[in-house]
This record gives sequence, C-alpha cells and structure tokens, in this order.
Amino acid sequence: MIIPSTLAQKLATPLKIASVTINSRVLQSPLSGVTDLVFRRLVRRYAPESMTYTEMVNATELSQMKKLPRLMDIAPDEQPISIQLFDCRPDFMAQAAIKAVKEGAQTVDINMGCPVNKITKRGGGSKLLREPEVAIALVQEVKRAVDVPVTVKTRLGWNDQEINIIEFAQRMEEAGADMITIHGRTREQGYTGKARWEFIAEVKKRLTIPVIANGDIFSLEDALRCLQVTQADGVMCSRGTLGYPFLVGEIDYFLKTGEMPTYPTINQRLECAKEHLQGLWEYKGYRGILQSRKHLAWYCKGFEGASELRDKCSRIESVEEGFDLLDSAKQLTIDN
Repeated sequence: MIIPSTLAQKLATPLKIASVTINSRVLQSPLSGVTDLVFRRLVRRYAPESMTYTEMVNATELSQMKKLPRLMDIAPDEQPISIQLFDCRPDFMAQAAIKAVKEGAQTVDINMGCPVNKITKRGGGSKLLREPEVAIALVQEVKRAVDVPVTVKTRLGWNDQEINIIEFAQRMEEAGADMITIHGRTREQGYTGKARWEFIAEVKKRLTIPVIANGDIFSLEDALRCLQVTQADGVMCSRGTLGYPFLVGEIDYFLKTGEMPTYPTINQRLECAKEHLQGLWEYKGYRGILQSRKHLAWYCKGFEGASELRDKCSRIESVEEGFDLLDSAKQLTIDN
C-alpha cells in the first residue's frame, strides 16, 4: 500500500491545532450513545496518541443543570480529549465551553453537522449550515470565552441544492475556528449514499487551518484513499469503529510507520466485546447492560453464526449471559 511521499511525510508528523499539538493524524469522532468513557478507553488502548471526543452535549440543557452530565466525564489520564457541544445560542455555548475546559477538554468542538431532526429543530447541528451568521457568532463567542482551540464539525450543506461548504468553511476560519472536520455528505443524505470527498479537497485548497476528512472510513484502505483524494490534514473515524475500536489505531500505526498493522482475530474481537460489556456494567449498572446490546451486535459480524449471536446478544439481561454467549462463539471459532 503506497501513498505519495510528500503526503506520507506530512501525515507522519504531529497535527497542530493552534496551541495544541496532537501526535496523531487520526481522530475518533464523537458519536451519540457510543463514545462514552468506556468506549474511548478501548479506542485509546490501540491509539494512545489520537484525539477522542465525548458524545455531544446540549449547551442550553447544561446551563440548567446543577450537576455536570456523565456525557462530560473525562478520566484523569485521558488526553488528548475534546468535548463536543451543540446549540444555537452563543451565550449558552460560551458558558458550556468554560465548563468543558474545566473538566479537562483540550479543545472545544462545535457540532454543526448532526442531521437528526431533534437537533436541527432546536437550531443546532446541520441547521447552522443554513444560518451562517449564527454559526459565526457561536465560534466568536466561544473563542472569547476559552483559551483552548475551538473547532467545528460540519457537513457539505443542507441538501444537494444547498452545498455551501466552501464558503461556510471559509467563514468559520475567518470567525476564528482553529480546525474544521467535514463529513462528506449533506444533511439530507444522512448516512446514505457515498461520502463525496472531492468537496473536502476543494475546502482544503482554500483554508489555512487544519481540515479533517470524515465519512466512509471503514478500513485502513478507505482512510488512505480519502487522504489521497482530499489531501486533508487527517481523518476522523466514525461508524467504522462501531464494534471495532481497533480502527483508529490501525490507521495511526500505518501513517507513523508505513507498515501494515496486525489485525485482530475473531476471538480477540469477541474478547474485546466482553471487556466492553463489563466496562459498561461497572460504569452504568443495568443501564449499561441495555446499552451494551447494540455494541455486542456490532462486534458480532464476519464469522459463521454471527447473525444468530447478534440476535441473542440483543436481549441479554446480565454480564454473565453476555459472557456465556460470547464464550460459546469463541469456542466455535476455535473448533472450526
């Protein structure tokens, strides 16, 4: 697997986000209901120098809480880490950013790309692509409030008739954003169709701040193709890490060494699933068991009997039940 030498040299160096230096060009995307402390710990095991993100936090709701939500939990040794916020109110966003920095966030990320209705109806997420003046105010207000880099994650536009990412990204940089991550789809696309990396390439040509490419990164090969097309400063992994927290580390290893990573066996993946289940139970109790059902389903793929195992894992009621199912699958792969 070969990438141009000049690009390879750049990607093997640290990523500079204003005053913060990250020793990796591969980032773990914030994912609602996924990137909690337990999941991030697994990702970081294989990619200790990569930036990870919390699940996104509603700035307005945060302002009304007496106690910080668990979404903002950061382990004492968990660096580099960013807290992602969403809202359309600059004052609440600034207050939330201050709290995020106090919790240990090295950067504050503003979500301007989430396509989900309950977010866009509140004026947040990808709705900001239609409200660039509000987006500018958010960046400016947060920049005034905190002394860490402020970053933006967004999409190509609202729909195919409103792809405005080039102008939007330029305005975010002018407003003071220190980095921008672009998911190569429109809001209307959601997660359907293909990510159009060529638009990210056009943005990269025009900006001086780091541009991170996102969308359809499911393997090391995907990441390298994306980087060649976009010439971006790094890649952000999202859905490719569901049930596979090894991905960020695999890409990071190749970019730093030029060598192919050692891929996990099926049994190693199932053992990781057990650890994930145990971690969620210890961290969240029975609610963690309920949340683990979807995670275990994501781990169960690519081997004989995976479909049946997914179905059973989707109904577990205890750690012991989950362990029994996963251990049975491990034994089956050994026997075969």
